[in-house]
Amino acid sequence: MTNKIDWYDEFVDLGYTPAKNDLVCLYYFEPARGMNAKEAAGRIASESSAGTWTTLHKLPERIARIKAQAFHIEGKYVKVAYPLDLWEPGNAPQLLSGIAGNIFGMKALANLKLIDASLPKKYIRSFKGPHHGIKGIRDILKVKKRPVTGAVPKPKIGFSAAEHAKVAYETWMGGFDLVKDDENLTSPSFNRFEDRVKRMAKQRDRAEKETGDQKDALLNITGETNVMIQRAKLLHGSGFRFAMIDVVTCGTSAVQTLRDECSDLGLAIHAHRAMHAAFDRNPRHGISMYFLAKLMRLIGVDEIHVGTAIGKLVGTRSEVIEIADMLRSPNVKSSTMLEQEWGGIKPVLPVSSGGLHPGLVPTVMNILGNDCTLLVSGGIHGHPKGTRAGARATMQAIEATMDDIDLKEYARDHKELQQALDKWEYFKPR
Repeated sequence: MTNKIDWYDEFVDLGYTPAKNDLVCLYYFEPARGMNAKEAAGRIASESSAGTWTTLHKLPERIARIKAQAFHIEGKYVKVAYPLDLWEPGNAPQLLSGIAGNIFGMKALANLKLIDASLPKKYIRSFKGPHHGIKGIRDILKVKKRPVTGAVPKPKIGFSAAEHAKVAYETWMGGFDLVKDDENLTSPSFNRFEDRVKRMAKQRDRAEKETGDQKDALLNITGETNVMIQRAKLLHGSGFRFAMIDVVTCGTSAVQTLRDECSDLGLAIHAHRAMHAAFDRNPRHGISMYFLAKLMRLIGVDEIHVGTAIGKLVGTRSEVIEIADMLRSPNVKSSTMLEQEWGGIKPVLPVSSGGLHPGLVPTVMNILGNDCTLLVSGGIHGHPKGTRAGARATMQAIEATMDDIDLKEYARDHKELQQALDKWEYFKPR
């Protein structure tokens, strides 16, 4: 070994068969100029596991057992197998530091994207997954079959706490289950978190009393980790059963901490994916939304945004379906992603949001089915007759879709839906 400069080739074995407890990653990669595919693959496996840039005078015998192996190269895709001993149980940040760490900065790679990782059962057992999951959310809200519904007061930030709560009341009275903060609303000077919680709780109780239905909110506790813990406790003390976290900006460590705190309080975690596109939008570099969502299921969120495929945000129909199926399925078998057995990890409810209105409800439900949360915000507040009528129009669109009735036909006897169709029809925003 000492006569060679580097030993990256020792991290490539195209005849290797992954062991039962290997963690396997699928990457898209483009070698830098002057670097062939095998050389680049060796650098990915080395830098993400037990390698370094040059040969060493002496190595522990253990290295031969724990180094990763790039074992399958097909075009611009490579699969890398990682022995389980590389990973500390229950440590999501450490996992990312390996399979999504220094490798993204290597000069040997022009582009690199982590597409998916297949997690072995033994590794999965060290994580808790969602506390509530899909069934738990449905039980909280007493929603048996239809999609869960929610809306953000719009514009996304600018209301006072009192104005915010007033919009929430109208949303609930229109039939919606949830009212949600937007990702950049935490505790600004004009809408303090504590004041918003107090006022929202009062309007929630009023709406529940007047409708007889369960009502709740997705209030954004995002902040420094200790602050989030205190905000979660305030939500619990005010009778709320959900907490919202911007999971990408907060990071996996904070989410793991809050998973346990929220579990103790009985709160379900609504995961907003703000900043995800900084990682996943480039098809040639970064981390896929599929893997980000998988990671969040592993560490314990109860529902997470997956896109709409037809709204204003990125994400194709096939991508959205693939993510939603992975979140909801006990076992994943895919032609494009890696197989995954989830063991005792509960399923997660996919959330569709971004540019929806009543006219798009059938299409979204056709894509995601009924096991989802539909967030229709501007599409209710922009209704010609206001928020309450907009929420009613959306509920009518859901009813029509569940009964397999065309929206235009259903709208003949449902004026709020007709008014929504008169304004938006089937418009798809960009």
